[in-house]
Amino acid sequence: MNRVRAARGTAPRHDDRRRSFPQVAPREAPDGRFAATWWGNAWVEALEDAALDPARLARGKAYAGRGHVDAITVTPGRVVAYVHGSRPRPYRTEIRMRTLGDDGWEEFLDGATARPDHIAALLDKDVPHALEAVAGLLPAPGDLVPDCSCPDDGYPCKHAAALCYQAARLLDEDPFVLFLMRGRGEQELLAELTRRNAARSAAETAAAPPPM
Repeated sequence: MNRVRAARGTAPRHDDRRRSFPQVAPREAPDGRFAATWWGNAWVEALEDAALDPARLARGKAYAGRGHVDAITVTPGRVVAYVHGSRPRPYRTEIRMRTLGDDGWEEFLDGATARPDHIAALLDKDVPHALEAVAGLLPAPGDLVPDCSCPDDGYPCKHAAALCYQAARLLDEDPFVLFLMRGRGEQELLAELTRRNAARSAAETAAAPPPM
């Protein structure tokens, strides 16, 4: 049976705190780049800048391009998939990262609702550059913690690297995947953004001088 079950762009099944993405068909990265957006590239840089062995990264990138990463599940603080290597059985691989606390989310939501175009961009699956440094939303080197059932103790092993590279493609298509990794689901965030935007608009209307 063909392990490739879905192509890029297939809508994932998900609830608000758990999203599952079908396996992506083999697709080599143009120019060796797995991310096209600035936030996807920030994810890749966090992986590559902390890696101890460039050769493992190269093998992981090749695995990702050849479709060795099975369906990916994202929950707060965790990205999990089975990754096929040289042996018949795939390895259970995960990437962990810390979730944001209430103060961090408050900072992000304040920044996101500071301007109407920020909210419009987020609804269009775009992240304004102005939010880049807000609340430590994007990972820094050392923030991504890999774990794999394979016997390789490299940091990261090639299976974890493959999962990271494939996750960058998910982030490119939908930045709300990153927000889920940091602890908040899409519907939860959209509801809060809508509430805050309405409150801001009401406050501006109340503060406006009465018509002459």
